[in-house]
Amino acid sequence: MILMKSDFTYDLLIIGGGISACVFASKYLKNNVTKKVALVEIGRGLGGRSSTRISKRFKGWKLNHGAPNFNIINIKNNLLLKSYIDELLENKFIKIDDSEIVFLNDDSNLENIKTSEFSCGVNYRCLESMSQFSQKIIEFNNLKGKIDFYFDTLIADFIFNDKEWVLTSINGDQFKSKYLICSTNLLLHKRSMKILNINQIPLRKAIPIYKDKKIDLLLNFLDKQSFIPRLTFLIYTNENYSYKDFYSNKQRCFYLKNNLENKYKFERIIFQLQDNNKLGIVVHSKNIELINSYINSKDEEVFKQKIITNFNQLFEENALVNKLTFDVKISIMKWRASQPSGLAVPLSLQLSRKYRIGFCGDWFEGEGFGRIEGSILSALILEKKFNDLIK
Repeated sequence: MILMKSDFTYDLLIIGGGISACVFASKYLKNNVTKKVALVEIGRGLGGRSSTRISKRFKGWKLNHGAPNFNIINIKNNLLLKSYIDELLENKFIKIDDSEIVFLNDDSNLENIKTSEFSCGVNYRCLESMSQFSQKIIEFNNLKGKIDFYFDTLIADFIFNDKEWVLTSINGDQFKSKYLICSTNLLLHKRSMKILNINQIPLRKAIPIYKDKKIDLLLNFLDKQSFIPRLTFLIYTNENYSYKDFYSNKQRCFYLKNNLENKYKFERIIFQLQDNNKLGIVVHSKNIELINSYINSKDEEVFKQKIITNFNQLFEENALVNKLTFDVKISIMKWRASQPSGLAVPLSLQLSRKYRIGFCGDWFEGEGFGRIEGSILSALILEKKFNDLIK
C-alpha cells in the first residue's frame, strides 16, 4: 500500500518482520480489530531469518536460506506455547517435519544421536516455504489487509514526546504511533552505531538513562549480548544432479560435528527438492575464518570454487550424497547479525508501561533463546501483557 506522508500515523507500530513480529501482530489484531497498525521491515518481505529466496536470476527456484524448519523443545511445560502450535497444526500452516536429519562424524558417516540445538524436541516446517509461514501467521483469522507494510525501510532514529513515538527512516520518512513494538533489537544494541553510522544507541537516545529502570536493565543485558554472523551459500544444481539413493522427501538435513565443522567450515547443509524436481542446496557457515576470507576475497568465483571443493571433500565417500561439478551456480548471502549469543534478556523486561513500548524476539530468556521457539513464545507473552496495557 502506497501512502502519503500525512497518513503515516498509527495506533501501533511494529519494527521488524520476522516470525516474532508476525505472531504478535496476528494475536494483537484478533483482540483489537479497529486499531490502525503498521509494520516496518528493512527487508523485501516477511520472515526475518526464516526467509525464502525466490531467485530472479535462476527462474523456478525457491530456497529457504535461513531456517529451513523449526523445533520446539519446551512445549509440554508451556500451555501457551502448546496451544499456539496446536492452532498452527489444526489450520495446516505447519506439519511435523519428516525430513531426514543426518549427523556427520569424523568419517562423514551417519550418527543417530540428535544433539543439535536445532533438532531437539519436535521439528516442524511450513507446508510451503518458510516465508509463507510468516505470511500465513500474519493473515491468521482473516487479518489480511488490516496492516500497512513498509518494506525496504530501515528505521534510523526514534523519539518519544510524552504523547507518541516518532520514528524516522534512513530515507527521512516519518512514522507516528501511540504504541511501539520492537521485534528486532538492532536499535537497542551497540552494533547499531556502526551499522547506522551514529554515536548513540537509538533507544538510549530516545529514553535517557535513569528515566525508566526497565529500559536501563534491558540495555545493560543487551550490552552483554553478541550475535553470530553467518554466510549462506545457495547452490543451484544442474538438472541431472541427484542423491545416490532414492530419498524423495522435500528436505534432507546434514549437521556437522565440531571437528568436521572446523575442518570444512560448514555448520549444516540442507538439501531442498524444488517444484522443478531439481535439488537445491543451502550451506550454512558461522566459521569466522571463512567469513573473513569471503570479505577479503578479490575474486568471488575463486572463493565459490573453494566452497565446492570443501563440499566434495566432505561427501567424498558418503553413501547418500553425490559430488558437485564446478559449473553449478552459487549465490552468497552474508547475515550481518544472525543468531543471538551470550546473555539472554529476562522476560520481565519486555514492556515499559511508562513509554508504551514492548519487545519480543529470540533474544529473550528460556529454552527458545536463539531459536524460533523463543520468537514465538516471547510474542505470545508480550501480547498478553500489551493488551493489559491498552485496556
